Amino acid sequence: MTLGQLNAFVLVARLGSVTDAAKALGVSEPAVSQALAALRQHHGDKLLIKRSGGMTLTAGGSRLLPIASQMVALGAEADAAVRQANGVAARLQLAVTSEIAEFVANPLLEAFTRRSGNQIDASAGLARTSELPVLVANRLADVALGPSLSGDPGQDLDSVPIFRASLVVVGSPHCRHQGSPAHWPWLLDPAGADAGSDTGRLLRRLGVPDDAIQVFPNQTAAWSAAASGGGVSVALEHLVAPQLRRHELTVVPTRHTPMSVCWFVTTLPTDRRTGAANSLRHFLSTPAAMHVMRAPGSGVPPSRFRPPVYVTIWS
Repeated sequence: MTLGQLNAFVLVARLGSVTDAAKALGVSEPAVSQALAALRQHHGDKLLIKRSGGMTLTAGGSRLLPIASQMVALGAEADAAVRQANGVAARLQLAVTSEIAEFVANPLLEAFTRRSGNQIDASAGLARTSELPVLVANRLADVALGPSLSGDPGQDLDSVPIFRASLVVVGSPHCRHQGSPAHWPWLLDPAGADAGSDTGRLLRRLGVPDDAIQVFPNQTAAWSAAASGGGVSVALEHLVAPQLRRHELTVVPTRHTPMSVCWFVTTLPTDRRTGAANSLRHFLSTPAAMHVMRAPGSGVPPSRFRPPVYVTIWS
């Protein structure tokens, strides 16, 4: 039995599918299936059974899950302790939703690492809202930035509000959007496929069906398509402000927008939180962090640039 096998088991159990677990770990689906098979053979128990609604734990799997979660967390603590003993920079992994990933995550971490010197090796990864609590609880991420996760069942997490913003609908200034928003073409970034995201909540309020939604790789592409007259998009008002000032896009009024949203920083509780997570959590409450979140467009040096949209988190 290895930590890798336990990690795969925990993620499949928490996320409900081998596919989602493989994406979170950054490995292939066969690799996750092989890890599960080895663990099943070791314990002589199926542990997880595939049903129509997802994966279901056996009685043995239910007993194993909390123990496996603790062992995975202890493995992360052991790795951090050895890194500290060897004088290696502490590792910090930030998980964010797609609304934050493209424009905010990299400038925010750049400002944070510049302030902390070379003591912290920070990276960011994109995750669906439903994945965030699982990643933090199992120490695949040290910090999550996005919706509040404190009410997530079965997870002992600490979520604190740090930033308020407004979600708006935008479209071409040369197009008139009449009738019900449910009948408009919606051109969205990956948040449009994330039911738990702020964008997902807005779409449900407006009654937008799935067949009216087209998902683009990122917000820039979605906004560009909307500016060309292909439909409407969703944006955080302060992030789309440059396009509004240049009259490339205009705000399209709806009965549910502007919609107030709030970003939360989520970590493990104080007694289980890493020093690097504590440092980032404190930094996010400073004026410097607020400035970056309001106006992240100053860019980062090439040596620190990372692609804004990730398919996987970390291995």
